[in-house]
Amino acid sequence: MELQGKVALVTGAAQGIGKAIAEILLKNGAKVSLLDINVPTGEATKAAFAQSYGDENILFLPCDVTSENQLKDCFSKTLEKFQSLDIVCNNAGISEENWENCLSVNLVSVIKGTYLGIQHMSKEAGGRGGVIVNIASIAGVIPYFLGPVYAASKYGVVGFTTSLSLTCLEKHGVRLQALCPGFADTQLLANLKWVKDPEQKEKHDIILARFGVLTTSQIAEGFLKLVMDQTRNGALLKMLGNGLFEYEPLPAICLPENLTSI
Repeated sequence: MELQGKVALVTGAAQGIGKAIAEILLKNGAKVSLLDINVPTGEATKAAFAQSYGDENILFLPCDVTSENQLKDCFSKTLEKFQSLDIVCNNAGISEENWENCLSVNLVSVIKGTYLGIQHMSKEAGGRGGVIVNIASIAGVIPYFLGPVYAASKYGVVGFTTSLSLTCLEKHGVRLQALCPGFADTQLLANLKWVKDPEQKEKHDIILARFGVLTTSQIAEGFLKLVMDQTRNGALLKMLGNGLFEYEPLPAICLPENLTSI
């Protein structure tokens, strides 16, 4: 997909992974709507981006992604400003200090954002198609003992995204992808310093050493890879600490061409 002039909406875009994804889109000529619940940081990010990429190419919208009304309103305002929508990145995520809120942000809002993206981009409804990349985690494909609910939310993102991808492209012209980065140099990782139990901390440090820590710019490169590659749909891209990209293919038995009656 050529990004020049395309319109993207990114949730959780004020800082961390979302900010890096928004910037790589802007660098490649896209217009970006930044959604985030953190208004001061979001406005500061928008102002910094405006200096480098032009105020006309950026929109910041305060948004609590757990509010369906706010999310719908942000999609509408994005279309009102930019007149189209081509890319959606459901990135907003939190840890599991409050496990119900974790599921609401990490999984339920991703499902809502995906359906809203399809609604506005669907060729069946007069749109021009597009791509949705949902940010999962390596904890969405392997167990994670320090965050069982966090892992459940990310497993859910992977299952939802890959399952919906089996029909979405053919029906709506919208590709669905899941990005599964390992540990990232973000506030989410910094917050794990609360781990007090020596045994848990030792196990966590071993896992961290094995996987390494990704920069947000490396993760943005993985996102860009998924967006640009129009030959892939339903892709699950794992990213390890050394920046290595590794695709997890869909089982052949699940592919649409193999789902014909016997």
